[in-house]
Amino acid sequence: MLLTQLKGNQIDATHESKQDDANIVVINTCGFIDNAKQESIDTILRYVDAKEEGLIEKVYVTGCLSQRYKDDLEKEIPLVDAWFGTRDLSRLLKQLNANYKHELVGERILTNPSHFAYLKISEGCDRPCSFCAIPLMRGKHISRPMEELVLEAKNLAKNGTKELLLIAQDSTYYGLDLYKKRNLAELLQQLSDVEGIEWIRLHYAFPTGFPMDALDVMAERKNICNYLDIPLQHGSTEMLQLMRRGTTREKTETLIKSIREKVPGIAIRTTLIAGHPGETQNHFDEMMTFVENSRFDRLGVFNYSHEENTHSHSMADDVPAKVKQERVDQLMELQQGISLELNQAKVGKTFKVLVDRKEEGVFIGRTEFDSPEVDNEVILKSADYLRLGDFVNAKVTSATEFDLMADVI
Repeated sequence: MLLTQLKGNQIDATHESKQDDANIVVINTCGFIDNAKQESIDTILRYVDAKEEGLIEKVYVTGCLSQRYKDDLEKEIPLVDAWFGTRDLSRLLKQLNANYKHELVGERILTNPSHFAYLKISEGCDRPCSFCAIPLMRGKHISRPMEELVLEAKNLAKNGTKELLLIAQDSTYYGLDLYKKRNLAELLQQLSDVEGIEWIRLHYAFPTGFPMDALDVMAERKNICNYLDIPLQHGSTEMLQLMRRGTTREKTETLIKSIREKVPGIAIRTTLIAGHPGETQNHFDEMMTFVENSRFDRLGVFNYSHEENTHSHSMADDVPAKVKQERVDQLMELQQGISLELNQAKVGKTFKVLVDRKEEGVFIGRTEFDSPEVDNEVILKSADYLRLGDFVNAKVTSATEFDLMADVI
């Protein structure tokens, strides 16, 4: 959106330019987990050094890290020309002598391949999770108006986007502030009606108070993927209470069962945290059993990150780093076995596959059960050239833990 506004003001701006010929650099940062924070700081320092060498004139920093640590960062890195938070787009544009153009609302310049696009349906989060710093950086939940999202989807479709990936800090809260009810189901219906959009994928659904009517829409609409990203974080009731998740293991298991009954064949992706303060070996064993029984299609695991100003930060970070990593590895090893079994069951079946890219002479795509970068991929064998962004039908010939090999039909 920033790129769109800058170009609308006749400012020549490029995302991650390969040419080192810019005089102004804007760094969009993450302040969520340690690795991302470190990458952000390293990038800032690299461009501050370039400024000192006279290679660039100005360095501006925006995003989550800047929102969260602005006062400290100003003292530590004084050569940055200005710092902006997560909701400072207008102020940043003003600094760059640009005006915010309301006629460009809904317009986007994509920084990923144009056949898919992330569509952020809301900003911020009202949940009280003990470990999470997102509300500190992103503020309270604010839904984007439905008509604005539909307009953006139409503009994306006009420019060749075929897949929308719906994202939010908590997508299940959508509409509560604007429409006084959870309105995710109606949003899915309206986006599903946009001509040219062939896949809609739902991410980051909070399990407590899940709007089950959204699943009815998923089941009835062919262009809404049978896919749900629902971060569950743990499989022990005691740990879920410590994490302030507002649910229990039993309620979570009932929810997963209901989701699978409403949308048969749905792929469920989740994320878990290993090593939260207070996590004993028994709690971890419970989580292992939970994963074994749940047989998630996709699973990611984070080491617990001790974040300042969160409720968990007031507890002792009492699980050693080595133990955290061992627990992550154990969970992922368990999931690898589950993934292999689930993938091998797909051998001999035919799937609709979206062609994402060509790599070392091989075309790589995804099924409706896979989100870009985090999920499985399909290695496609074809006698013909395949166009990136096209859909093909492919028959699976073999499978590994995280990839399918398939012949294009």
